Amino acid sequence: MKRRQMLTLIALTGAAGCGTTAATTSSAGTPPSTVPPTTPPVASPSSAATARLGSATTATSSAAAAGTAGASASASASPSASATTEAARPSGRGGPVQAPAGKVMLGSYLALGGKNLKQSLSLRRGQLDREQRIVHRFYPWNGYVPTSEPQVAKSSTLMVSWHGAPYAGILNGSSDANIRSVARKLKNMKRPVLLRWGWEMNGDWFEWGGPQNGQNPANYVKVWKRLHRIFGEQGADNVAWVWSPNWNSSPNTAANKVQKYYPGDAYVDWVGISGYNFFNETPSTLFNPITKLYGARKPIILSETAAVKNKATWIKQLHTWVEKTPAVGAVVWFDTDIQEGTDHNFRFDTDTSSLAAYRSMARSPRFTG
Repeated sequence: MKRRQMLTLIALTGAAGCGTTAATTSSAGTPPSTVPPTTPPVASPSSAATARLGSATTATSSAAAAGTAGASASASASPSASATTEAARPSGRGGPVQAPAGKVMLGSYLALGGKNLKQSLSLRRGQLDREQRIVHRFYPWNGYVPTSEPQVAKSSTLMVSWHGAPYAGILNGSSDANIRSVARKLKNMKRPVLLRWGWEMNGDWFEWGGPQNGQNPANYVKVWKRLHRIFGEQGADNVAWVWSPNWNSSPNTAANKVQKYYPGDAYVDWVGISGYNFFNETPSTLFNPITKLYGARKPIILSETAAVKNKATWIKQLHTWVEKTPAVGAVVWFDTDIQEGTDHNFRFDTDTSSLAAYRSMARSPRFTG
């Protein structure tokens, strides 16, 4: 979820997160909870039962400060020649996390009230008779990042949503040490990792969004390529890069078109989409546009999605849409009832019909990836 969701919920405008246009994230394991969008929590040093969606505003880091001071002509110049001439690894169907042929990996961001991650995973295992194929965690830009995720089963893939930061404080090189540190930590997890950095960049609710950075998508692309290069230098070849815009752009202007933020096929392994039915949007409304743009080139992951109304009906619609959309390789439910900044309950087990619809989807052959 994102700050935009919070904005949507609070201001009831199209600029909210999750599926509309507003959201944010904070500490490890929890998504942002500031007024802009709503995003899941980031993993904190202790695996507290209240892993809550952090807030993008809490992710504001030294990069922000360095951004103003260090964005001088030389500092803000694009990365060194070696950075710009980097030969990005060949793109496959998912890179280090391969998209299963004809199948979909089903997972979730789990933050259930009164339960820690282990207990939440156990509950869902019992309800669905299966493991989560993807477990989604949120890490802060320059705060605590764990060196392992022992509660995430070996049979599951870890997806990390890593908070972004203002572009200037990254492009001037002052964040390189932090980037190297996170790259080494993810590398040393010794497991495939889906890395979703700076998500929903086409929204105006996060500090790393284009509208918050001089409406300059080209600099977002430069930042992405800088991170990609540094991860490569650290040997983090277990990381699959997930470029994950919001389903629609806010503001909806030519300068903020989602295509302007795309780093290029050589720097992206999966294309993600955030989308929720806050205003009764159907799955096709939320996911068709970006899938049509990139689905022939990259596997699609619904990296943040959930229903907040008409759940059983919407889950059935989602199931049908995925069945008819071969480009989709993964679906990650935003499974929480404790998202800060909103009264929405995103869990799929709020009533028996919704649970039954989700269970049917989870047990269908298409979702056995």
